[in-house]
Amino acid sequence: MDYPRTLRELRSARYETLSVKDELRLNLIRKLRAGEKLFPGIVGYDETVIPQLVNAILSRHNLILLGLRGQAKSRIIRQLTNLLDETIPIIAGSEVNDDPYRPISAFGRQTLLQKGDATPIDWIGRDQRFVEKLATPDVTVADIIGDVDPIKAAKGGHLLSDELTIHYGLLPRANRGVFAINELPDLAGKIQVGLFNIMQEGDVQIKGYPVRLPLDVMLVFSANPEDYTARGKIITPLKDRIGSEITTHYPKELQTAVEITKQEAWTERFADPNRIVIAEFIREVVEQIAFEARDDSRVDKHSGVSQRLPISVMEAVVSNAERRSLLTSEQTIAPRVSDIYAAIPAMTGKMELEYEGEQLGADRVARDLIKRAAGEVFEGYFVGIDFSPTVQWFDQGNKLLLADTASAEECRTLIEAVPDLLETALIPFDFDQSQSGSLVAACEFVLEGLYAQNKISRNEEGGYAAITKAKKDRRGMIYDDLTESGKYS
Repeated sequence: MDYPRTLRELRSARYETLSVKDELRLNLIRKLRAGEKLFPGIVGYDETVIPQLVNAILSRHNLILLGLRGQAKSRIIRQLTNLLDETIPIIAGSEVNDDPYRPISAFGRQTLLQKGDATPIDWIGRDQRFVEKLATPDVTVADIIGDVDPIKAAKGGHLLSDELTIHYGLLPRANRGVFAINELPDLAGKIQVGLFNIMQEGDVQIKGYPVRLPLDVMLVFSANPEDYTARGKIITPLKDRIGSEITTHYPKELQTAVEITKQEAWTERFADPNRIVIAEFIREVVEQIAFEARDDSRVDKHSGVSQRLPISVMEAVVSNAERRSLLTSEQTIAPRVSDIYAAIPAMTGKMELEYEGEQLGADRVARDLIKRAAGEVFEGYFVGIDFSPTVQWFDQGNKLLLADTASAEECRTLIEAVPDLLETALIPFDFDQSQSGSLVAACEFVLEGLYAQNKISRNEEGGYAAITKAKKDRRGMIYDDLTESGKYS
């Protein structure tokens, strides 16, 4: 497309500029009428967060997203640029994206005065109109608003009080675009005051000199709810000027969480998509771990448990299964429960523990979460199904070791010695008898479910055995000696 390159050409083309909030509103209306998806890749917010976002944009509000970590706040903010025009005109050379019809900077006004209709025009894309800053205690007024540049003054022969000597900060450079501040409560109070002044009044003092900057900008913030409500974290006048407060949340349904992880986790590693076979119950157990952690009293609720936990765990689960395939020369990669235990290092760093959890240790808490998650998912698949022959086999003193490095065929041979295990484990699933990897995964899932119900015991090497009488007498305990010692009793 051949864009107008001077102000005369722009006027001849009858181009009209809109305020950024009107532009966002108009493009949103077009997308809604066309039935387009507004925020691609955002799962689980269709009935909650997205309608509130739509209302805020239609209302031309500045907004804040409140939520714990890993709730897609930053992704939503960055996708707001999709509602901007593909390109807009600015006065060529302007640092603050001056509107050719209504420049706000001294440079823009002088250029328009000197060159008139011959004022050169540049066109900038929507990505150039998005500015994002992570709020940290070391952020200064100069970073956000700007500062006097002595070099500019010397080269141009200007007084320091001249607006032409200003080196503009991030906010003025976001003029006619979207300016986002992540973790707003971490921004120092004096910076918030400067932000409020330029947001509300359009002016600010730089080194004692008043500068009028009637910015046209959409302001979007993010914050943790705990910080946001703490006294003194966000100045009251700034809170009052934020039009809409939108609360994000973790997935409310297990299947929603599964879809998010399917979308985000790096699991498609080979040209042949059929080489990796991830059973649905494995995906559900991984997601249930995060659900269990969010409800666990040993995990800090204020910090939250990010959706990145199941994403990272799923990637590590597939990697451990891939490692096994490399060691055993198996072509099919079929993750199983032992791979979830092997993925504990991808889990522990994503949970902030309370005092009780710290005393137990992150590894021990993680193992318990896996056990509880497997038990929860197991009950959904095998409700009413009798596994007493399998449990009795273990009660007779038999043991079964399914190491995470053992091949599927090796594990299947061991499993076939356990009465009714293979046949009963396949009742809810439609696995072909030739799919040894999936069959072993299903059987190990059953064993983990029985372990979660305290009907059998498990050690850290993936060995299953009977529960001793002492353990049967205290089945209500979360941890048993087998898990703690890593040895059979």
